[in-house]
Amino acid sequence: MPKLFRRLFASHDPKSAMQPLYQAIVQEGRQPHWYLEGQVPDTVDGRFDMIVAILAQVLMRLESLDAAQESVWLTELFIDDMDGQLRQEGIGDVVVGKHIGRMVSALGGRLSAYRAALAGEAELSEALTRNLYRGSPPAADALAHVESRLRSRWVSLGTVARDALIAGELG
Repeated sequence: MPKLFRRLFASHDPKSAMQPLYQAIVQEGRQPHWYLEGQVPDTVDGRFDMIVAILAQVLMRLESLDAAQESVWLTELFIDDMDGQLRQEGIGDVVVGKHIGRMVSALGGRLSAYRAALAGEAELSEALTRNLYRGSPPAADALAHVESRLRSRWVSLGTVARDALIAGELG
């Protein structure tokens, strides 16, 4: 009987399979070179922006692999993480939803901007200045560092197979 109860009441969250990939994105977004050589502001907002830049690339790669459901799960993990971060900061239930809404909107806008830039339809440097540096023009060498690293990441992601990507390999 206990086995039956465990099966009936066990809740398997399918998005948990995306946890290694999400952790790899966060780890990559926290790499010091983004904040030192790239001069991305080492603030809560700056780290959010850097993680979103990498998350956007991964979501585009999943899209190219026809992994729509995995993209949804990965986005849900991001939302869950941001929700937890906000609550840790002391943001109350009443306004957490508004903050999450703005974060998801930011992700959507940046996804569009980075997609256009990486497809050659817009300038990546402009999208980075607007989104990573919040409109404050960075030093040319800092912007070049971030742009070259993100372009390299994009090329590397293009070689990563679906299962390896889901397992957390970013190329």
